Amino acid sequence: MWLIFALLAAVFAALTAILAKIGLENVNSNLAVAIRTVVVLVMAWGIVFISGRQSEIVNIGQKSWLFLILSGVATGLSWLFYFKALQIGEASKVIPIDKLSVVLSMFFAFVILGETVNVKTIIGGVMITAGTLVLAL
Repeated sequence: MWLIFALLAAVFAALTAILAKIGLENVNSNLAVAIRTVVVLVMAWGIVFISGRQSEIVNIGQKSWLFLILSGVATGLSWLFYFKALQIGEASKVIPIDKLSVVLSMFFAFVILGETVNVKTIIGGVMITAGTLVLAL
């Protein structure tokens, strides 16, 4: 089931980039991020309330709050930089560079989370990096 969700995430991430590039025409990139954030906020809380999970907020521990907040800050910064790059650059070049986040996430998973490094993940990471460089340069 995780694979289906991951594939859907990839489809919607791709649509996000294309729709954002079109929507950024004659719009300040920071304003565009703010609008996008409001939409995401309404959708996320809507899903929480529709699924009846809002009462679980009191069960969230301090460590989880801290790291969810830090993740939110990282997301916000990522979106701000991404939208600016998308506004002034070609989508076909900005998008692959943004996807280097896959390789960086793998690296952080190994270093910070202690996940297992194997030859397959190293080769995959090198191939993603090489593909990104070919597309971006």
